Amino acid sequence: MFSPIRFVLNRQEIAAAEPPGMLVLDFLRRRAMLMGTKEGCKEGDCGACAALIGELRGGEARYTPVTSCLVPLGELAGKHLVTVEGLNMERLSPVQDAIVAEGATQCGFCTPGIVVSLTAQLMEKGASLTAEEVKYALSGHLCRCTGYASLKRAGELIIKDAAKLGSSSQSENIAQMITSGMLPEYFREIPERLRKIQSPASANGRQKPEVFIAGGTDLYVQRGEALPDMRVEVLNLHPEMKGISANEGEIRVGALTTFEEFAAHPLVREAIPEIQSYMHWNASWQIRNRATLGGNIVNASPIGDMTILLLALDSTLILKNGQKSRKLPLAEFFKGYKQLAKKPSEIVSEIVFPKPSPAARINFEKVSKRKRLDIASVNSAIKITARGRVIQKVNLSVGGVAPIPLFMRRTCEFLAEKEITPETVAQAAVIAQQEISPISDVRGSAEYKRLLARQLLFAHFVKLFAGYVNLRELFADL
Repeated sequence: MFSPIRFVLNRQEIAAAEPPGMLVLDFLRRRAMLMGTKEGCKEGDCGACAALIGELRGGEARYTPVTSCLVPLGELAGKHLVTVEGLNMERLSPVQDAIVAEGATQCGFCTPGIVVSLTAQLMEKGASLTAEEVKYALSGHLCRCTGYASLKRAGELIIKDAAKLGSSSQSENIAQMITSGMLPEYFREIPERLRKIQSPASANGRQKPEVFIAGGTDLYVQRGEALPDMRVEVLNLHPEMKGISANEGEIRVGALTTFEEFAAHPLVREAIPEIQSYMHWNASWQIRNRATLGGNIVNASPIGDMTILLLALDSTLILKNGQKSRKLPLAEFFKGYKQLAKKPSEIVSEIVFPKPSPAARINFEKVSKRKRLDIASVNSAIKITARGRVIQKVNLSVGGVAPIPLFMRRTCEFLAEKEITPETVAQAAVIAQQEISPISDVRGSAEYKRLLARQLLFAHFVKLFAGYVNLRELFADL
């Protein structure tokens, strides 16, 4: 028997006795019999199963949309799970009404998830909601019936309703939405109800876990059927592994920090000015609310987007084993395909990288079959510190061209102290080709990936040093 998992499901507090590794989506449909949350791809790609998770932060309930097909039930302890049924009132909400008014649904399969995400964006933005932010919320949803023109028109109606609200914190927006009849009245009681629920330290009690789950965005795709029957450690029950801070010239990031939290943090946005634009290439809003930096690293995918960026930032990992901890450069963490320089009992607790100097320039590039929301064929990141035209130090990483996320040591050594010219970049591209070993697979042939690796190296320099290097000069030297 499993210890009961206590949480609030829509209006009702429940104690679920199911396995902590069970998917929230499966619990909703098979146990709670709430069929509004649809099962589509079960990989986080279609958005049909979107739900809201609310948790106490600073005394207030803060909500984020997630794909419930990738969330372990054990993580809901002490939280508020909201499905489309939990948004229903006697009358249609403004989001629901706008979708009806614009005919933005036909078969209706995707509609509940869309309602959930648009409501989440309205809660977050209030009166400042824009058309771009409507698209941001819709980015994780596939609709095969209507296309998106009608949904965009519905978004325009929602923006008009949002104008009635203030433009403040999410908690204040929620309070105004309740008063305006945009959210059910029971949302007022949720913070107090959550305060009375004690979250467990572990989903397994004292049992030794067989597997650790962070965001679950890849783990559940690969092993979703097996996890409910395993002893899992739900890492998100450990809030001490979240958060971002600066200390003595370093930026310290908890391993459970999500992609979305990372990109939104002021310290990160100062260090990497274009970080939010990079996020659009990496996943949907709903997935970025789940995917963690530590999970992306430990998954050890050769094309992990955030891993490639963190390699270029010269990151160091903090590995914990009980009360003991040790440091390891990220570039030394990958020993072979899915082989890591860590013990099974160790977990990545923190990622640390030096705060980039004002002279440092950072860039991330990615090519995939779809422009956005897709796995990379090849991705690359670079950090260059230069004095005028002379490179002082460079960190370059490339994904999709080796069995591991690859730090390009030889190419970096060649570029150090070199003058930035088309000839230098072209010579670096030759050395880079000697460092990589791509294979042909569903994301492209080996020859294509070699071409991409070269082109992305060129793209870094053309973008960061446009006054010194342009594409015409580069190709003239080839």
